[in-house]
Amino acid sequence: MGHPLRVDYGRPLELGVSLTPLAAELETVERAVQAAEAGGLDLVGFQDHPYQWRFVDTWTLIAWLAARTDRIRFFPDVANLPLRPPAVLSSAVASLDVLSGGRVELGLGAGAFWEPIGAMGGPVRGPGEAVDALEDAIRIIRLGWSGERSVSYEGRHYSVKGWHPGPPPAHPVAIWLGAYKPRMLRLTGRLADGWVPSLGRIGPDALREAATVVDEAARGAGRDPAELQRLLNVSGAIDAPAEGLTGSVDDWVEVLAALATDLGFDTFVFWPADNAPDQVERFAGDVAPALRAAIGRARG
Repeated sequence: MGHPLRVDYGRPLELGVSLTPLAAELETVERAVQAAEAGGLDLVGFQDHPYQWRFVDTWTLIAWLAARTDRIRFFPDVANLPLRPPAVLSSAVASLDVLSGGRVELGLGAGAFWEPIGAMGGPVRGPGEAVDALEDAIRIIRLGWSGERSVSYEGRHYSVKGWHPGPPPAHPVAIWLGAYKPRMLRLTGRLADGWVPSLGRIGPDALREAATVVDEAARGAGRDPAELQRLLNVSGAIDAPAEGLTGSVDDWVEVLAALATDLGFDTFVFWPADNAPDQVERFAGDVAPALRAAIGRARG
């Protein structure tokens, strides 16, 4: 973290958790979500792998949990575009945002694990095709939220012609892209509302380089890079052994504060081992206030 070029856009800090939608652990998942809400966290995410036999459907789970909470926001971390056509996804997001009182955001990915996607009847795409399809999808999804009576878009992979969308979302839903490679990073800078990589899949030095690509693409599109929300998935455990980030509350605060004030991340999404509600409570009750204080001191 000692790189001389520090980046901090000064955006408000948001904190959340991302949980695994295990069918055999739905009671634990619900307790973890309730702990996140009670602890004052902002977000709950769920990975979206419809071909995973151990998981319940992510979008259905989010709807079920939104009905059991009052304040916290939900997002797929990230939605599997090849198995969720953009016009249908647009309508689903808008409808759930209306029903939940404006508590839905959209994490979105180009797709991975193409063999099981194909096994479910989805398209199997190469990397370039997947990014092109994602750009089509973003444009169609936003048209669906525009409030227009009829919308059309002709893309290489997705098109709509004279589509009559349903009710628009209750609030301006953000689109956050899970991006790592240059074309996806440039797409994030040009079109997305935010960027949501995962620490572990990409290290701090590579994060810095990737953030530079996002920022340059944003500026090239006439956008201020500070407009983009920067979320980081961080797996691990607090005062317990696990894969990913481990250590004491102070250790967690030191690492996350540096990622905020050196690399510009404004949102941290904790992936607790085993969906542990007690870990969610530790993150909300111990890490969150100490992290807010540390970032506040660093910003003066």
